[in-house]
Amino acid sequence: MTQPHLPRRIVIAGGGTAGWMTAAAIARTLGPVAQVTLIESDQIGTIGVGESTIPPLVAYNRILGIDEAAFMRATQATFKLGINFENWRVAGESYFHSFGGTGKDHWSAGFQHFWLHGRDQGMAHAYGDYCLELKAAEAGRFAHLPDDRTNYAYQLDSALYARFLRGMAESDGTVRVEGRIAHVELDSETGDIAALLLEGDRRIEGDLFIDCTGFRALLIEGALHAGYDDWTHWLPCDGAVAIQTASVRPPVPYTRAIAHEAGWQWRIPLQHRQGNGIVYCSAFMEPDAALERLLATIEGEALVRPNPIRFQTGARRRQWHRNCVAVGLSAGFLEPLESTSIHLIQRAVLRILRMLPAGPVSVRDIDEFNDQQMTDMVQIRDFLILHYKVTDRRDSPFWRHCAAMAVPDSLTHRLALFRETGRVFRKNEELFAENSWVQVMMGQGILPQSYHPVAAKLRPEELAHLLQSLRDQVARTVDAMPSHADYIARYCNAQAPIAA
Repeated sequence: MTQPHLPRRIVIAGGGTAGWMTAAAIARTLGPVAQVTLIESDQIGTIGVGESTIPPLVAYNRILGIDEAAFMRATQATFKLGINFENWRVAGESYFHSFGGTGKDHWSAGFQHFWLHGRDQGMAHAYGDYCLELKAAEAGRFAHLPDDRTNYAYQLDSALYARFLRGMAESDGTVRVEGRIAHVELDSETGDIAALLLEGDRRIEGDLFIDCTGFRALLIEGALHAGYDDWTHWLPCDGAVAIQTASVRPPVPYTRAIAHEAGWQWRIPLQHRQGNGIVYCSAFMEPDAALERLLATIEGEALVRPNPIRFQTGARRRQWHRNCVAVGLSAGFLEPLESTSIHLIQRAVLRILRMLPAGPVSVRDIDEFNDQQMTDMVQIRDFLILHYKVTDRRDSPFWRHCAAMAVPDSLTHRLALFRETGRVFRKNEELFAENSWVQVMMGQGILPQSYHPVAAKLRPEELAHLLQSLRDQVARTVDAMPSHADYIARYCNAQAPIAA
């Protein structure tokens, strides 16, 4: 058997959340098998507004052996049970996209079919009444339950998360190099990246290079020209402004996404402050107007200056090209509506670890990585488009544009299938499960025209008992939970600002 080429020299260009998530995972998993070097400059800022996450991050932290309470103290995190969408279908109404399941599925059909039949019989309450995470969020409660029955994520300070991971990575052998990348040196024979040249003439060689340079994409695009697919014709928002404010009330266990006439705003409560931001489409709202609207609606004293961000929604055509892998914003950008940015970093990092070669890079590994990453992004893209396309809002040019725009065939099929039959099929281990699609499609105004015949098999008294028992179980569990703020204070030994 051929001995592997060890140790491998893995060079990460850029820090921030993407860089340090990558470094921490590789260093902890491979230890001395790989030499990990991370290059970053204190002179270059990071986007750093990724404050809201989704449940797979819980598993990611467990893989790395991270103590949850210590992590939450270090990142000033709160728990997150879902997202409250306000003004999306029509102004003045809201719905909740919760984590976890609703009701109880049958192997042949999801719970929505039984709920729809119960609704026809006049015996079903609101769909959300059968969801533990939704009712706990509404009540401002949280607790870890036996058998991991609570599905949750975190609302965190991404800059503090990067700092936390940096400490882990460096303790596991990662070497941080301070400096700005001045030039990417390519091998004249292979076209691969040979080294990164830093200002001051320092040269960093490597075998595998990971591009975490953000929107600049210095390696994957600047040097290797991997190409970029622009998706703004489906996701037209292209600007954002973020600002942090002092907390004015105890944190709720959910993120708020509040639609406005040309986009939406976020509110994300942490232990020590609140994250706020506005996302807008510059074709329908000027940047100054977006900033003015944000500042007029924030709560609490502003702690920093507003941070304007311009972006182009889309994906790098080849996120692994030659001996370079793009992770984070250098790989593409999907707006933060469903809090997927950190998740896409996580997916890329875990795939790198699964496909990391001992010798020369396999072209088949590269192709498989690119196919899986693009599949993830396309599926998330369609889920985001759903929020804009399926709406009854016609009160502004932006919303009329969104309602009229053509959408990908893959999304058209999903919408038609659910509208006609109430069915949702999850493909290729995609991120958003059946209940996520059901909650958002019904929340945006689609009520299926029919449901699976297995639901009608239950006698009326059986269906009534099923629905009532599920609802009662949720209510009893939520009633026994402590308040979210009290639970964090005990669990994380949180300081006073959490109860501001």
